[in-house]
Amino acid sequence: MKGLLDKSQSNMLPEHCVSSILSFTSPTDTFRSSMVSSTFHSAAESDVVWETFLPAEYKDVLSRVVTPLAFTTKKELFLCLCNPVLIDGGRKSFKLEILSGKISYMLSAKELSISSQNDPMQWSWKSIPQSRFSEVAELRTTSWLEIYGKIKTQILSPNTTYGAYLIMKISNSAYGLDSIPSEMSVEVGNKVCNGTTYLRHEDGKKQQMECLFYRNRTEVLRKRVIEGIERIPSEREDGWMEIELGEFFSGESYEEVKMSFMEVKGYQSKGGLILEGIEIRPKNHE
Repeated sequence: MKGLLDKSQSNMLPEHCVSSILSFTSPTDTFRSSMVSSTFHSAAESDVVWETFLPAEYKDVLSRVVTPLAFTTKKELFLCLCNPVLIDGGRKSFKLEILSGKISYMLSAKELSISSQNDPMQWSWKSIPQSRFSEVAELRTTSWLEIYGKIKTQILSPNTTYGAYLIMKISNSAYGLDSIPSEMSVEVGNKVCNGTTYLRHEDGKKQQMECLFYRNRTEVLRKRVIEGIERIPSEREDGWMEIELGEFFSGESYEEVKMSFMEVKGYQSKGGLILEGIEIRPKNHE
């Protein structure tokens, strides 16, 4: 919109024409254009504009929300959906990116397939205030860790590159999670994105001692792991950590996205992973 119309020209256009123009832009452009003139400000509030920024299936999403949203205009609805809302009985959350209007989802731990998830000796399910979901999964002990999730591209924004992220914490009593790299993958059709990561404990001294003690064994175990991009967990603004499982392109065709995180080749006991879910969101460069 920048440079398209100066202030005098914008005041000459009928409001419905300005609304029509804005509907072909983006939420970012519309927010900026509302400051150009009174005509643009009024047009930028129009339901005609904000209807185009809502996903085509937004009414279906609204029918699945856990807590009904309060809104009177399409702009208010859009802004409501720019914050995560729980859907499908609280097993997923839905969100729109405020700058682009693109769709993001998070699948809760309950929505994932986790090895031995119903065995109370290996996993405990509990509520913690830091999570948007009613329950998260905490790994007590296992020698075989597998986490799988899936989502269909038809519920995502088309022609968009997405990243899939494991959302988790590592407890102070964690052990065995970084003895061998964990393997990650994102698969769509015949395209597979592989990666590896170490779930590092925050206690650096403990980490260093374990590396020295198990160095020879660790080098042997590393050779069992598939090759892939090594990724590092990072801190999130919400207090959780995330690790990118991989990326994929959501095109025009409908496909199933399969995401996985596993460590099944070390055979050592491990515990202390707290799992919130898997987030699927547009990459930053989109």
